[in-house]
Amino acid sequence: MYDKLMLSGMLRKEKLLCWRDVDISIAVATEKVKELAQKARSGKLAPHEFQGGTFSISNLGMYPVDQFCAIINPPQAGILAVGRGNKVVEALIGADGVEKPSVVTKMNVTLSADHRIFDGQVGASFLAESRSNFEDVRRLLL
Repeated sequence: MYDKLMLSGMLRKEKLLCWRDVDISIAVATEKVKELAQKARSGKLAPHEFQGGTFSISNLGMYPVDQFCAIINPPQAGILAVGRGNKVVEALIGADGVEKPSVVTKMNVTLSADHRIFDGQVGASFLAESRSNFEDVRRLLL
């Protein structure tokens, strides 16, 4: 546990909680979500119906949305917004060392993070590792 954190440029004495588990929530659009939204609007949403998870993933690529910023659901640490994959032509270096035009799929992801929980460097490392995993899914098998 840390007893000091740098937050918003000020040094504060706080304890950092480190959880053994990370619960990933997935944002989905279903009839159940519509029911929950109606309950929320009417003030009848119970805490057990919206709590849980430490991080969310929201995918709007199927609508089709190229890029968006998702809003963090407190007390979660962050949310990853995933846009659709688009095919683009990009120069790639082949096995023979020659650069050739190739069709690749690219997608935008946006990380919204609560900087009271983790700093930008951690978020940047997460995105870099995620990119490496998407570029070579064999990394996930090892």
